[in-house]
Amino acid sequence: MGSPKRVVLAYSGGLDTSIAVRWMREQWDVEVVCCAVDVGQLAPDEADTIHQRAIAAGAIEVEVVDARARFAEEVLVPALQANALYEGRYPLVSALSRPVIVEELVASARRHLADAVAHGCTGKGNDQVRFEVSSRILAPDLDVLAPVREWGLTRADCVELAAKWEIPIEATKEKLYSIDENMWGRAIECGVLENPWAAPPEEPFTLTRPPSDAPSQPREVVVGFDQGVPVSLDGSRTDLVDLVATLSETVGAYGWGRVDMVENRRVGIKSREVYECPAALALILAHQDLEGITLERDVMREKQRVEIRIAELVYDGLWHSPLMRALKAFVRETQECVTGEVRLRLEPGRCYAAGRRSPHSLYAHDLATYGSDDAFRHEDSEGFVRLWGLSAETWSRRQGPGSR
Repeated sequence: MGSPKRVVLAYSGGLDTSIAVRWMREQWDVEVVCCAVDVGQLAPDEADTIHQRAIAAGAIEVEVVDARARFAEEVLVPALQANALYEGRYPLVSALSRPVIVEELVASARRHLADAVAHGCTGKGNDQVRFEVSSRILAPDLDVLAPVREWGLTRADCVELAAKWEIPIEATKEKLYSIDENMWGRAIECGVLENPWAAPPEEPFTLTRPPSDAPSQPREVVVGFDQGVPVSLDGSRTDLVDLVATLSETVGAYGWGRVDMVENRRVGIKSREVYECPAALALILAHQDLEGITLERDVMREKQRVEIRIAELVYDGLWHSPLMRALKAFVRETQECVTGEVRLRLEPGRCYAAGRRSPHSLYAHDLATYGSDDAFRHEDSEGFVRLWGLSAETWSRRQGPGSR
């Protein structure tokens, strides 16, 4: 393939991708189409601003795609069913949005007969991996361009170029934080957060308030699930986009839903990251709790092993890989009876499951109770326990520390 002539850029509307439009035109002599994908990060009136900014930067055409419902149904649902938490803590806020963004990027490239796609990621982060691997899986015939990785411009340089090129963007040479957000939460990094000993300041948080400012009276919220999919709050059915937004506001008001961790990036470095994702963490907590009474023991244990691998694949940009397809099929099969309700109790700085029920519950009261209606056959236990420990007992008699 020769040099690209038309490129579709994953456009955020921010400083870097705005500069990238003009820079690619001048340095690489390409036509640039901007594709902004809304996965819950755009304000209702922001689409027009993004369109005007991209045109001012030199784009020949601009698309703003509303992918919120698709993101929720096709990505967040399987991620939630897998209780996906990278390194046991991070609900993959940024990583989960990339598959949908790349799918829309490739679709836009097809519509506009482009021969390349582009992104605004740096060479140090995870997102370059996610954009490029997904692009090459979905459209191996398209080139993938990364102008930010090549241009060697500082933020101050970009601010000056925006002024010179008359790109209407609100940006300063000093950027306190780098923030990425969507309906699943917000990822915050840079600035004082680069010191892992420093406590995160309150300034960048918008979804969660400090526990000291939370309501003093506890509150309970009932989350309803149908085959592992959240479908209702307090008995009222709602679509997933609205459910996540409502739960985020409710849980975040109690000062719960922040994650502060040093994680292992795909490129081989450790990075201090701060996240606020009250709805994501609350839904995963509720879903795990409901699985506790609806999944058979061995299925649950095997699923827990699979969940770790799924989270790693998402983080590493392999959402569209054949292994991910296979693992998602396994998880989907486990969700057939994960139907019921979980009662979450909210207190300042706390969110925990206070009750759960399901029409498919495997919890049998007559087997679990110690009351008069106990149906458990206690006399069976003596032989079971003896046989269960027989191998270890035999070893102890023949080879254990006291046998020689």
